[in-house]
Amino acid sequence: MLLRKPLSATLGLSTCLLFVEPSSAVDPFLNGSSTVPSVNSLPKDSRLQPPKDLNGYFPFTPPKTKAEWEVRSEYVRRQMLVSLGLWPMPTKTPLNAVIHGKIDLPEYSIEKVYFESVPGFYVTGNLYRPKNVTGKVPGVLFAHGHWKDARLSTETEANLLKEIANGEERFEQGGQSRFQSMCVQLARMGCVVWQWDMLSDSDSVQLSREVVHTFAKQRPEMNTTENWGLYSPQAESNLQSILGLQTLNAVRSLDFLLTLPEVDPNRTAITGASGGGTQSMILAAIDPRVQLSFPAVMVSTAMQGGCTCENASLLRINTGNIEFSALFAPKPQGMTSANDWTKEMATKGFPDIQDTYALLGAPKNVMLQRGEHFPHNYNAVSRSAFYTWLNKHFKLGQKEPVIERDYQPLSREQLTVWNAEHPVPKENGPEFEKKLLRWLTEDAQKQLIHSAKSMEGIRRDLAKGHEVLIGRKLEQTGQVQWEMKSKEDRDAFIEMTGTLTNAHQEVLPVVWLYPKKWNGKAVVWLDANGKSGLKTADGEWKAGVAKLVESGATVVGIDLLYQGDFLENGKPITQTPIVANPREFAGYTFGYNHALFAQRAHDVLTAVHFLRSAKIGDHPNPSSISIVALDRVGPIAVAARAIAGDAIDKSAINTNGFRFGKVLSYRDVDFLPGGSKYLDLPGMLVAVPTKPLWLAGESAVPPVVAEVFKTSYRQNLELYMGEKTAEEMAAVSWLLK
Repeated sequence: MLLRKPLSATLGLSTCLLFVEPSSAVDPFLNGSSTVPSVNSLPKDSRLQPPKDLNGYFPFTPPKTKAEWEVRSEYVRRQMLVSLGLWPMPTKTPLNAVIHGKIDLPEYSIEKVYFESVPGFYVTGNLYRPKNVTGKVPGVLFAHGHWKDARLSTETEANLLKEIANGEERFEQGGQSRFQSMCVQLARMGCVVWQWDMLSDSDSVQLSREVVHTFAKQRPEMNTTENWGLYSPQAESNLQSILGLQTLNAVRSLDFLLTLPEVDPNRTAITGASGGGTQSMILAAIDPRVQLSFPAVMVSTAMQGGCTCENASLLRINTGNIEFSALFAPKPQGMTSANDWTKEMATKGFPDIQDTYALLGAPKNVMLQRGEHFPHNYNAVSRSAFYTWLNKHFKLGQKEPVIERDYQPLSREQLTVWNAEHPVPKENGPEFEKKLLRWLTEDAQKQLIHSAKSMEGIRRDLAKGHEVLIGRKLEQTGQVQWEMKSKEDRDAFIEMTGTLTNAHQEVLPVVWLYPKKWNGKAVVWLDANGKSGLKTADGEWKAGVAKLVESGATVVGIDLLYQGDFLENGKPITQTPIVANPREFAGYTFGYNHALFAQRAHDVLTAVHFLRSAKIGDHPNPSSISIVALDRVGPIAVAARAIAGDAIDKSAINTNGFRFGKVLSYRDVDFLPGGSKYLDLPGMLVAVPTKPLWLAGESAVPPVVAEVFKTSYRQNLELYMGEKTAEEMAAVSWLLK
């Protein structure tokens, strides 16, 4: 067969392409340059630049129309929820709230509270309630930031005197605790205030500070395929993180606040500084029950939050804190700046948030309290700005600006939640950590298995989750440009090489085998060796490739990122690139950058989008597009198929039994944050049951796949259980049926 002759017999030289006699039947992809690139040059691909980290620049481009913002805001909000492990939201089990130890003061009372955000996982804090009020009153959530033992701590006399001298604080007595100062003043204004502990802080003792805030090195004993711990590849694959846990606690804190009969659900607010500012902007963005937000010294185009408790894989890819804050528009929102990473907010970031508010008809509902002459904290001046903002929008009737009055702070012993009658939880440490993640995993899997029982559930929960994991829809590839590098006449077909470059400046080295009697069909052939995988080791075309071309189908081979032309030394990549951060936390890299697995799926989408949308001359697009992936790139084809939907007509894929949950390193080239969460690879397989799927590499049809394909889509699934040596031809024969 002509197609199976060694290249030396056909060419006598390299795989450069030759001139083809003009014909209306010849694909116009032949138009272009015939220059041959240097074998030592790498594609000019934007992804070969150093990865972005939390200290990068995170501008926000405000929307031009309300319709544009409606689409964008829905996606970013979903991206946040997915990244935080809250899509779907964990089952809201009974809070079992315990309120005790009431301290009765003339204008307000303080109570000690603990409740379970999930079974056995306790949220602790103090509840401040105003006295002598009638009717419903506002409820305020106060999230402290990175001040150790914030709720229970007091400032040293020396530091306090310095703060009074430079205007940060006003009182030698009340100034001892900025955290109590906030709660006391709000209670005096007629608000119920819930101040809860950040994980590992004050009375939150079930997870250690080393795990929550100072984690540095992976723990081999926690990196297991069952009963794993935080920061492990399995936790990341299930989107379990400290920030996710803290956000869940914030959601449940709002649940708790709204159980109090005196709290007005139409007047709920959240505020906090530093890490508390991060919690504030995130809860305000994802929970529509929040009616006013005031994140202090955190919203910025610069540093996005340096702690492990402020980062999560997937969270800030193509977005950042400015856009998170814009999601709250048009509801009232204030923020502050200081002599820190927020010092340029007035000119970088805040004007864009203002534009978004103006677009939505509420230009006066956003404000920035500038404080670049102050250090990074929630000082009396900033707190006054919050009180005044709250007073204005919740119509509290206070004289403005609202200024604090002095008070007597309470001691650690008076405020602590735990005592002899209410002992510290016995469950803590590594075993509790594993148990907590196990509960979250089982709860999510139960919900998602139920979702997979209907196409509505698949589209709502699984498909929308997958879209965030991969991070790109087919159409978001943008316009794809073809550049010819070489072409060669092979008698019955044309061999062409070149590159496809999409709108993101991502480059895809391509080889086309184009039959002169094309039947209108195209097959994208994926291989672990890239486009060279169309040939055998001795230089012959693979039998399956030859059969497809002889049938009249165009076969397209591509180099995925870090395959083929992307390799300087020809050796495959063994570890995915990460940011220059010594702490071994996946979120520092994959919270800002797509995983390599996702980027390779993008490459497949680029090829498919080009085939579907490129209009060159009068030549029609392919009548059908299929994918073949029979080695370790099979899972990438599964992911691309899940995103591409109806754009891929038929798929012949060998999964090789791959599961994201078996990946044991976040540096693995097949690591994908969230890969296990949505029923792992089988969850991706069911995304498009309307399109035929030939499946190999599985000992049996995975249960969730069997459930989806068993009735209406039964004819669309064929499981191959034959010999490996016959697999390629079996797959091609199925495609040609």
